Order: sequence, then structure tokens, then C-alpha cells
Amino acid sequence: MKTVDLSSASVRDLNQALHDQVKDLQDREWLVTHPDGAHNLAVGVNEAISIDIQGHAGYYCAGMNQKASITVHGNVGVGCAENMMSGAVRVKGSASQAAGATAHGGLLVIEGDAGARCGISMKGIDIVVGGSIGHMSCFMGQAGRLVVCGDAGDALGDSLYETRIYVKGKVESLGSDCIAKEMRDEHLHELQELLNRAGFNENAADFKRYG
Repeated sequence: MKTVDLSSASVRDLNQALHDQVKDLQDREWLVTHPDGAHNLAVGVNEAISIDIQGHAGYYCAGMNQKASITVHGNVGVGCAENMMSGAVRVKGSASQAAGATAHGGLLVIEGDAGARCGISMKGIDIVVGGSIGHMSCFMGQAGRLVVCGDAGDALGDSLYETRIYVKGKVESLGSDCIAKEMRDEHLHELQELLNRAGFNENAADFKRYG
């Protein structure tokens, strides 16, 4: 396992080393220590490697991710996994606003809560949140699935296109063009599969569907 200690190395050093794996893959497993809330950690990774960030991360952590599996053992700031294309990002804590914004693919798991605008303009990503989400989440959501095991704030799914939303708890209000929909067998099946992939012990039958 390759270890990068951010108490002595810079974020630029870390990201350059991760990008270099595309040309010369030497280390499949990476450990990042002392992140101390630094911004732009593990941005633009484009290789099937595993990255463990041992602490809190700042803005845009794991942005533009492709192929990599990234775990943050703490909270993350604005824009975690923004514009992700593939791979998986897991946040062991909570996420600030705009988690998964504009992302085209991959799986984002937030074990805690997510702030406002979670999944804004999402374009194919799957997002599973263990807690609750803030207002204006999934605004202009175009494709993909958003699963919330807690509650959802105001204006959920405003100006929604074709994203499917599943919420277990209370929805404060629905945005324009978003309505409650029937939960058919196909939706129960896909939701249970997503919950299982995310590692959450939840029953799909306890959720409601919106779109």
C-alpha cells in the first residue's frame, strides 16, 4: 500500500502521483493521512485503484472520478464526487452541499447526512444517503437514482427530468414537476439492489418513489 502523508506532501503531489498511475500503474492501494480538510483531494483519478482518506476532506473531494474506489473516513465539503463518471465514492461521515453534482455515473454513498442541492443536475450517478438531505436536492436531475434513508428538505426534485428518487422518511415539499409515484415491483427490485450495494440494512418496501 502506498501512503501519502499530507502533513509533509502537498495536494498537488498527491494528485499528480494518482494521475501518474494511468501511465505507469505501480500501486493499487493508496492511503492518505492527515488530510485535515484540504480541498481537491483525489480529483481527476482515472484508474481502478483504491484510495483511503483517513480524515475529513474539503471541497470537491473525488471530483471527476473515473474507475477508482475512494473512501473518506470523515466528513466532506462542497461538491464531493462532482462530475464523477464511474467508480465509487464512500463518505463515512456527512457531506456538505452539492454532493454528486452533474455526475454521469458511478456510485456515491454518504453514510451520514447530505446538505442542500444533493445530486443537483445529476446525469446518471447513483447516490445513496444513509441520513437526510437538504433543500433543492436533485434540482434538474436528468438521469440516475437518488436514495434517501432519512428525510428530504424543501423543493425535492424541482425541474426534474428522469431521475428516480426514493425516500424513506418525510419530504418537506416537492419541487415543480416532481410528484409521488407508484412503487412497482421493478422499482422495489432496483432499490433493494442499490441499498445492498451501499451496505445499508434497509427494506425497499419502506420507501416511497418520486419522479
